[in-house]
Formats: sequence, structure tokens, C-alpha cells
Amino acid sequence: MIPNAQDTRVLGSEIADLKVPAVIPNTDYENEAKPAYYNDTATPMHQRMEALVLDLQDRLVVALESLEPSRKFIRDRWEREDGNGYGISCVLQDGEVYEKAGVNVSVIEGTLAPGQLRSMRERNPQTANKLNANEEYDFRVAGVSVVVHPRNPYAPTAHKNYRRFEVYRKSNKEAGPVLAWFGGGADLTPAYLFEDDVKYFHQTLKQACDAHDPQYYPRFKQWCDTYFTNIHRDETRGVGGIFFDDLEDKAPEDLFHFAYDAGSAFIKAYVPLVAKRMTMPYTLRERNWQLIRRGHYAEFNLVYDRGTKFGLMTPGARIESILMSLPLTARWEYMNQPEPGSPEAHLLEAVRTTTDWAK
Repeated sequence: MIPNAQDTRVLGSEIADLKVPAVIPNTDYENEAKPAYYNDTATPMHQRMEALVLDLQDRLVVALESLEPSRKFIRDRWEREDGNGYGISCVLQDGEVYEKAGVNVSVIEGTLAPGQLRSMRERNPQTANKLNANEEYDFRVAGVSVVVHPRNPYAPTAHKNYRRFEVYRKSNKEAGPVLAWFGGGADLTPAYLFEDDVKYFHQTLKQACDAHDPQYYPRFKQWCDTYFTNIHRDETRGVGGIFFDDLEDKAPEDLFHFAYDAGSAFIKAYVPLVAKRMTMPYTLRERNWQLIRRGHYAEFNLVYDRGTKFGLMTPGARIESILMSLPLTARWEYMNQPEPGSPEAHLLEAVRTTTDWAK
């Protein structure tokens, strides 16, 4: 059956009376006790990063589940066929609050494929100086990747990713990494624009950045706006957030603490927005627009996203986990043009301009 955008029946009434928890778990990271791995300098950094991403996964799953009345995340632990690593995919599908939500951890190692090495050298001159195009390198990475697609069109989609990447000479891995960096960020993709929500999201991420470097937020915000752009549509994927890659401008310990704070801040920045919007009434008009915007979201992930490309180029990669970010449903309409002055047109104005949301 083809959805009728003129159908004005109110949807989402099944959770209209759902009670939001008085306190959403794990949204007060600044005042919570730091875990043991936070200052455990005796443990190698790659092991501490593994502990961090597993911790971020657990805390976010608990926070998201606190809003969902009908389902829990399934935990799918998998091992690479070559024995070089594992992952834990936490996925919730067809819930009443979340149409699809994934919180994935991967801890893997292997040999850099020629295409991966070439891509890394091309995007960063410092990397090109440290990695010889004619040498073989192994890599080790631990990361957490998150995408949440709520059911209600007024509740925004969001993405988070934090990782540490290490590169070793294949001929002398015992000497330690020749290159190591942190990467990640978080961004918001609403179908309908609530400016107060966007400002809160950005301000919360800015606070986490400012605690470590006052230049981080403006730098990473601009990087996010540039990176998450659907070039073929001349619009950003959403309303931004922060994004960074190849980050090695401070001591590893300092950057690790920044990754902890920024990764934790996402829970505080995002989950309350879902709680705020998840019971709002909507019609098929809003639902269809949400699906159109999800189509644009999928276009970015499949055409431009470096993480998706890297994963698909990695031998033995787990495709289900790599493509977890794609929405359960999406829609492409030929020549869809929102009515001028409509809420849908307002959203398009926001993704076609750059705004300082943290003011």
C-alpha cells in the first residue's frame, strides 16, 4: 500500500502516555566516579581503549533502554574468522520508541590493504611522511559506533563514533606503533528542526570539548559540517556536531581522557532529546518526510563515509555490523519539493547553511 501524505490520522498514540524516567541513567558523567581504566597508565593504551569502548557501549545501551517499553537490545558477539579480533553488536529493532538502534564495538587487527594505505596517505600529509607506500603495515583498532533511528519523526536520528587506530611495521611489530591516533565525533540528524534541541546538543558537546581545549569545539564543529555533506545534494546530512580524525596533537593520555568525556557527553546530549520528542503525535505527512530524510542519510553512508569504505575494504569484515547504520526503512520520491514556509522547508534551510548552534 502506498502511503497517503494527506492522511491526517494521528500516529504514535500507543506510547502517548508512556512515562519518561525521572532520571535517565548515565547522563551525569561529570559527577560520576571514573572507572579504573581511566588513569591506569600501567596498561597499554590499546587495552584501555578497548575497555573504554565497551564501557561506552554498556552505558549507552542502559540509557536508551530506559525509554523503550517493549524491547531490549540483543547482544551479538562475533569473532573474526581469521582470529584477529572480535566485536559486540547491540541492536534493537522494531521497538515502540526506536525503529532501529545499533551500538557496536569492534576490536580488530590485521594487515592494511593497499587501498586502505593509499587512502590514509592521501588524506593526511603527516601520515604520508610516516608510512612508506612500498612497505607493509599491520593495524590495530578499537572503536564504538552508534546510530539511533527513533520511530517518531520529531525525535532526531543521531550518530556517534570513537576509536583509536594504531599502525605497526609488519617487519617489526614488537617496536610498537609507528603511528597512532584518535578519531570520532557525534552528530544530530533531525527530520524536523527544534532549534532549542539542536542548541542543547551542541552546547553539551562544546562543554566536553572546552574542558580539554577551547579550540576543539570550533575546529571539530567545522570539520563535522564539512565531512558530513552530501555533495551531490549540496546539503549537510543533518545539523552537525563534532568530528575529528587523525588526532595526535596532544599526549595520548590527554587524548584518551578527551575521548572518554566526549563519548560520555553524547549520552547526556542525545538521549534526553528522544525522551522529549518520542510521544509527540504525528501523521503520515511527517512519517513520509522522515523516510525521505533517512534516504539522504543512507546516501551519505554508502557514498562518502570513510568508516564504511574502510570496513568494506577490510578482508574478513563483518558486513552486517558495517551496514548497521542504515535505517530500517527509507523512501525516495522523484523531485520531492517541500512547500515554501513549511516545517520541512525550514529543515532544508538548516542543512543548506552553516549555523553556530552553541551560542
